[in-house]
Amino acid sequence: MMALSTHWMMDSQRSKEEELLAIGREMKRAIGSYYESSPGSLKTYPKELTDLLEDKRYLGMRRHLRKLYIDPMTNQTNWGIVPAPDGGIMGVYSTSTKQPINKNNFAVSEEEFRQAPTYQEWRFVHGLQNNVGTAAPRSVK
Repeated sequence: MMALSTHWMMDSQRSKEEELLAIGREMKRAIGSYYESSPGSLKTYPKELTDLLEDKRYLGMRRHLRKLYIDPMTNQTNWGIVPAPDGGIMGVYSTSTKQPINKNNFAVSEEEFRQAPTYQEWRFVHGLQNNVGTAAPRSVK
């Protein structure tokens, strides 16, 4: 019974890791879309994650993200935020302090995740190749 329980917990965590990777990539893509579609020549990052839901820099409705996702590792909406130099948000990460199971099978831009001691080090940051330990984090709810 204990072995079955342990196996189920590992499978559950692996599934959550896959979900975190998918959500993190989607949020990174949305942040990049917001940044790249900045009107004029000055590129800016969103000030809040909700800016990705409705980009108010335009008259018509423009969405970069359909909904704010729940962090699958914490089951909460309070993502860690990687601040941009302009004060906006250039990336997100889970606030979970758990150790990852996955040490392989990452995208090229996520290879540094292999050495990450916690999920907090899995940083999904627009414009950077190295996503681990990027910038001084802040947390948002």
